[in-house]
Amino acid sequence: MARPKEFEVNEVLDKAIQLFWAQGYEKTSMQELVDFMGIHRRSIYDTFGDKHALFMKSLERYEAKQTQKINFMVERQKSVKELIRAMFESTLRNEGEPLGCFIVNSGVELGVLDPEVAHLVEESYSKTEELLAKLILEGQQTGEIKTNLEPKAISHYLMNAWLGLRTLVKTRTDQQKLTDIIDTTLAILD
Repeated sequence: MARPKEFEVNEVLDKAIQLFWAQGYEKTSMQELVDFMGIHRRSIYDTFGDKHALFMKSLERYEAKQTQKINFMVERQKSVKELIRAMFESTLRNEGEPLGCFIVNSGVELGVLDPEVAHLVEESYSKTEELLAKLILEGQQTGEIKTNLEPKAISHYLMNAWLGLRTLVKTRTDQQKLTDIIDTTLAILD
Protein backbone atom coordinates (compact mmCIF):
# COMPACT_ATOMS: atom_id res chain seq x y z
CA MET A 1 0.00 0.00 0.00
CA ALA A 2 1.36 3.42 -0.99
CA ARG A 3 2.08 5.93 1.75
CA PRO A 4 0.04 9.13 1.65
CA LYS A 5 1.89 12.29 0.62
CA GLU A 6 3.19 14.21 3.61
CA PHE A 7 3.39 17.50 1.75
CA GLU A 8 1.21 19.84 -0.25
CA VAL A 9 2.21 19.56 -3.92
CA ASN A 10 1.84 23.26 -4.79
CA GLU A 11 3.82 24.36 -1.75
CA VAL A 12 6.83 22.23 -2.64
CA LEU A 13 6.44 23.16 -6.31
CA ASP A 14 6.58 26.84 -5.30
CA LYS A 15 9.85 26.08 -3.52
CA ALA A 16 11.21 24.44 -6.67
CA ILE A 17 10.22 27.56 -8.63
CA GLN A 18 12.20 29.74 -6.22
CA LEU A 19 15.33 27.60 -6.51
CA PHE A 20 15.19 27.16 -10.29
CA TRP A 21 14.40 30.87 -10.69
CA ALA A 22 17.34 31.95 -8.53
CA GLN A 23 19.91 29.48 -9.89
CA GLY A 24 18.67 28.31 -13.27
CA TYR A 25 18.11 24.75 -14.42
CA GLU A 26 21.71 23.70 -15.02
CA LYS A 27 23.09 25.04 -11.73
CA THR A 28 20.38 23.40 -9.63
CA SER A 29 21.18 19.88 -8.46
CA MET A 30 18.70 17.24 -7.36
CA GLN A 31 20.25 17.33 -3.88
CA GLU A 32 19.63 21.08 -3.66
CA LEU A 33 16.03 20.50 -4.71
CA VAL A 34 15.64 17.79 -2.05
CA ASP A 35 17.06 20.08 0.63
CA PHE A 36 15.21 23.22 -0.45
CA MET A 37 11.85 21.55 -1.09
CA GLY A 38 12.09 19.64 2.18
CA ILE A 39 10.94 16.32 0.74
CA HIS A 40 12.67 13.04 -0.07
CA ARG A 41 14.27 12.43 -3.44
CA ARG A 42 11.93 9.48 -4.02
CA SER A 43 8.93 11.75 -3.37
CA ILE A 44 10.17 14.17 -6.01
CA TYR A 45 10.48 11.38 -8.57
CA ASP A 46 7.15 9.80 -7.62
CA THR A 47 5.24 13.10 -7.67
CA PHE A 48 6.92 15.13 -10.39
CA GLY A 49 9.18 12.81 -12.35
CA ASP A 50 12.81 13.60 -13.11
CA LYS A 51 14.50 16.98 -12.73
CA HIS A 52 13.40 18.13 -16.20
CA ALA A 53 9.77 17.19 -15.55
CA LEU A 54 9.91 19.05 -12.22
CA PHE A 55 11.39 22.06 -14.00
CA MET A 56 8.61 22.03 -16.61
CA LYS A 57 5.93 21.72 -13.92
CA SER A 58 7.59 24.63 -12.12
CA LEU A 59 7.56 26.76 -15.29
CA GLU A 60 3.91 25.87 -15.94
CA ARG A 61 2.91 26.78 -12.40
CA TYR A 62 4.87 30.05 -12.54
CA GLU A 63 3.27 30.97 -15.86
CA ALA A 64 -0.20 30.18 -14.50
CA LYS A 65 0.46 32.32 -11.41
CA GLN A 66 1.70 35.20 -13.60
CA THR A 67 -1.41 34.94 -15.77
CA GLN A 68 -3.56 35.02 -12.65
CA LYS A 69 -1.66 38.07 -11.38
CA ILE A 70 -2.14 39.93 -14.68
CA ASN A 71 -5.82 38.96 -14.84
CA PHE A 72 -6.24 40.37 -11.32
CA MET A 73 -4.57 43.59 -12.47
CA VAL A 74 -6.88 43.75 -15.51
CA GLU A 75 -9.93 43.44 -13.27
CA ARG A 76 -8.77 46.22 -10.92
CA GLN A 77 -7.56 48.87 -13.39
CA LYS A 78 -9.95 51.34 -14.96
CA SER A 79 -7.47 52.88 -17.41
CA VAL A 80 -5.74 50.82 -20.10
CA LYS A 81 -2.61 52.97 -19.92
CA GLU A 82 -2.53 52.60 -16.13
CA LEU A 83 -2.88 48.84 -16.52
CA ILE A 84 -0.03 48.58 -19.01
CA ARG A 85 2.12 50.76 -16.73
CA ALA A 86 1.22 48.56 -13.74
CA MET A 87 2.27 45.49 -15.72
CA PHE A 88 5.66 47.05 -16.46
CA GLU A 89 6.10 48.36 -12.91
CA SER A 90 5.33 44.93 -11.45
CA THR A 91 8.74 43.94 -12.84
CA LEU A 92 10.43 46.41 -10.50
CA ARG A 93 8.88 44.97 -7.33
CA ASN A 94 10.23 41.52 -6.57
CA GLU A 95 8.73 41.25 -3.04
CA GLY A 96 11.02 38.52 -1.78
CA GLU A 97 11.31 36.79 -5.15
CA PRO A 98 14.45 36.40 -7.24
CA LEU A 99 15.12 39.26 -9.64
CA GLY A 100 13.88 39.20 -13.20
CA CYS A 101 11.38 36.71 -14.56
CA PHE A 102 11.55 32.93 -14.35
CA ILE A 103 10.07 32.53 -17.85
CA VAL A 104 12.57 34.99 -19.38
CA ASN A 105 15.48 33.44 -17.48
CA SER A 106 14.47 29.96 -18.66
CA GLY A 107 14.07 31.08 -22.25
CA VAL A 108 17.53 32.64 -22.23
CA GLU A 109 19.14 29.64 -20.53
CA LEU A 110 17.38 26.78 -22.33
CA GLY A 111 15.28 28.15 -25.19
CA VAL A 112 17.73 27.14 -27.92
CA LEU A 113 18.60 23.78 -26.34
CA ASP A 114 15.25 22.54 -25.09
CA PRO A 115 12.25 22.54 -27.47
CA GLU A 116 9.80 21.94 -24.61
CA VAL A 117 11.03 25.03 -22.73
CA ALA A 118 11.11 27.05 -25.97
CA HIS A 119 7.49 26.12 -26.70
CA LEU A 120 6.27 27.08 -23.22
CA VAL A 121 8.16 30.38 -23.31
CA GLU A 122 6.86 31.22 -26.80
CA GLU A 123 3.28 30.42 -25.75
CA SER A 124 3.64 32.65 -22.71
CA TYR A 125 5.03 35.52 -24.79
CA SER A 126 2.30 35.12 -27.43
CA LYS A 127 -0.43 35.15 -24.80
CA THR A 128 0.97 38.37 -23.34
CA GLU A 129 1.25 39.98 -26.77
CA GLU A 130 -2.38 39.07 -27.49
CA LEU A 131 -3.45 40.70 -24.22
CA LEU A 132 -1.42 43.83 -24.99
CA ALA A 133 -2.94 44.08 -28.50
CA LYS A 134 -6.42 43.70 -27.01
CA LEU A 135 -5.68 46.40 -24.42
CA ILE A 136 -4.30 48.77 -27.04
CA LEU A 137 -7.39 48.32 -29.21
CA GLU A 138 -9.60 48.88 -26.17
CA GLY A 139 -7.64 52.02 -25.32
CA GLN A 140 -8.04 53.26 -28.88
CA GLN A 141 -11.78 52.69 -28.74
CA THR A 142 -12.09 54.72 -25.55
CA GLY A 143 -9.84 57.49 -26.88
CA GLU A 144 -7.10 56.80 -24.36
CA ILE A 145 -4.52 55.61 -26.92
CA LYS A 146 -3.66 57.10 -30.32
CA THR A 147 -5.67 55.51 -33.12
CA ASN A 148 -2.85 55.68 -35.67
CA LEU A 149 -1.00 52.85 -33.87
CA GLU A 150 -1.39 49.30 -35.16
CA PRO A 151 -2.29 47.24 -32.04
CA LYS A 152 -0.45 44.06 -33.03
CA ALA A 153 2.78 45.88 -33.97
CA ILE A 154 2.67 47.96 -30.78
CA SER A 155 2.04 44.83 -28.72
CA HIS A 156 5.26 43.35 -30.20
CA TYR A 157 7.13 46.55 -29.37
CA LEU A 158 5.81 46.66 -25.80
CA MET A 159 6.53 42.97 -25.25
CA ASN A 160 10.10 43.43 -26.47
CA ALA A 161 10.56 46.40 -24.14
CA TRP A 162 9.03 44.49 -21.23
CA LEU A 163 11.32 41.51 -21.85
CA GLY A 164 14.29 43.87 -21.87
CA LEU A 165 13.15 45.40 -18.60
CA ARG A 166 12.73 41.96 -17.02
CA THR A 167 16.32 41.20 -18.02
CA LEU A 168 17.79 44.57 -17.04
CA VAL A 169 16.21 44.51 -13.58
CA LYS A 170 18.52 41.61 -12.68
CA THR A 171 21.60 43.81 -12.91
CA ARG A 172 20.37 47.39 -12.50
CA THR A 173 19.64 48.78 -9.05
CA ASP A 174 18.99 52.37 -10.15
CA GLN A 175 15.19 52.49 -9.81
CA GLN A 176 14.99 55.93 -11.41
CA LYS A 177 16.69 54.64 -14.54
CA LEU A 178 14.24 51.74 -14.72
CA THR A 179 11.29 54.11 -14.20
CA ASP A 180 12.65 56.38 -16.95
CA ILE A 181 12.78 53.38 -19.30
CA ILE A 182 9.14 52.59 -18.54
CA ASP A 183 8.12 56.23 -19.06
CA THR A 184 9.93 56.46 -22.39
CA THR A 185 8.58 53.12 -23.60
CA LEU A 186 4.97 53.93 -22.75
CA ALA A 187 5.19 57.44 -24.24
CA ILE A 188 4.49 55.82 -27.61
CA LEU A 189 0.87 55.36 -26.51
CA ASP A 190 0.30 59.12 -25.99
